[in-house]
Amino acid sequence: MKKIIILFIVIVSNVFSQEEQANIPVDIFIIDSYITQEKPHKLILSFSTSDSCKSFVKINKLNSYQISNEYTDLHKIEIEINEKDFISNVITYQINLTTKENKNYISENYFVELPEDILLKEAKEFDYTQLCIGGIVFAIPTFEYAFIDGKEYFGLSKEIPLYNFYGKGYNYPQGFISFEYSHYLKAERKNILRFGYKHLFQPKEIKYISTGISYLSNLKGYNGVSFEFSLGLFQIKNVFTFFTRYRYNLLLQKDAKDFYEFSIGLYSNFFSLNL
Repeated sequence: MKKIIILFIVIVSNVFSQEEQANIPVDIFIIDSYITQEKPHKLILSFSTSDSCKSFVKINKLNSYQISNEYTDLHKIEIEINEKDFISNVITYQINLTTKENKNYISENYFVELPEDILLKEAKEFDYTQLCIGGIVFAIPTFEYAFIDGKEYFGLSKEIPLYNFYGKGYNYPQGFISFEYSHYLKAERKNILRFGYKHLFQPKEIKYISTGISYLSNLKGYNGVSFEFSLGLFQIKNVFTFFTRYRYNLLLQKDAKDFYEFSIGLYSNFFSLNL
């Protein structure tokens, strides 16, 4: 049991250390960052840097645009953007810098909200059929493969993010509080409720890495604590993220054995509140 907790602490500390390493040594000071109201819509971006750098910007992690081809501490660009490029209510971008020492650095994710006229147009063209389909997809449960008391069980879970806590990025929340119901088929204790907190990190290679801790109970004296580690692998329709998860459940009763499980499912914070 101690090995499991130590492993969990090591994983969390490694992820935090990776996040700290992502902080670039060159300071970026955003001056202008907005999308023009009039057509054609343009992204106006200007910023200064604490050291002279070359720079380019990457929008929505797809298209790259050169800003400064020479070393400077003042950077400015205007990029014409078509409405079809708006894949959500915001545009995200990352600033890429090259110093005189030929070292490359990538900024955090910045975001810019859409102009009001585009938001109004999207509201008028909203298709309630899409909402129904989205609701059906949102209702798809997470599939569990659990090892309880030395036996294998299949199960179904549904996690609902209740409150999101956003940091400087916008693609995913920095963390969220969630409620989850799990049903393990043919197990002695079939139904378990969980309430906990998940913290997300966004590396370049995949959509996110998440660590979490939850309190579990069947409301009949079967209680414990869940430690989990999950990977968000890819997005579906920019709303749902396919993920895989490992979870270790530490039970508080002396006569109850700890158990662990593997999961696959879809994550979305579409119906949750933002703080």
